[in-house]
Amino acid sequence: MPGWGWLVIGALLFSAEMFLVDAQFYLVFLGSAALVVGLIDWAGLPLTEAMQWLLFAALSVFAMLAFRRRMYDVLRKPQGSVPDSVGVGDRVQLPDTLAPGQSCRVEYRGSSWTARNNSPVSLSGEVIIESVDGLTLLVQPSST
Repeated sequence: MPGWGWLVIGALLFSAEMFLVDAQFYLVFLGSAALVVGLIDWAGLPLTEAMQWLLFAALSVFAMLAFRRRMYDVLRKPQGSVPDSVGVGDRVQLPDTLAPGQSCRVEYRGSSWTARNNSPVSLSGEVIIESVDGLTLLVQPSST
């Protein structure tokens, strides 16, 4: 296959993953391997068609095994992750008295969250978000 053919295939695979389908990052590495093979051929290094296909397969498998999971996790946050906008130090209103270690539902920024009393005393009224554990707000007494 001519070098420009590998470049076109690589660009199409890479673009398909980024803009059309979520193939869990497999197409990115196939596309990247095709781009590398195309660039090597375009640079004038003599590779037979069989060598091109072998290099493409080897680069694809190596990149997927070595880098796919880490890159996928970095670029696409897993579902259920807490948004960066959840603010430690924000105030929420408890609907009832909350004993130490107990949980209840609270409204926070337009959504219903689980809040857990992370202090040694019972809480009521307005509390402060101390930290976030998964999808649970850990709250403590308000200083005012």
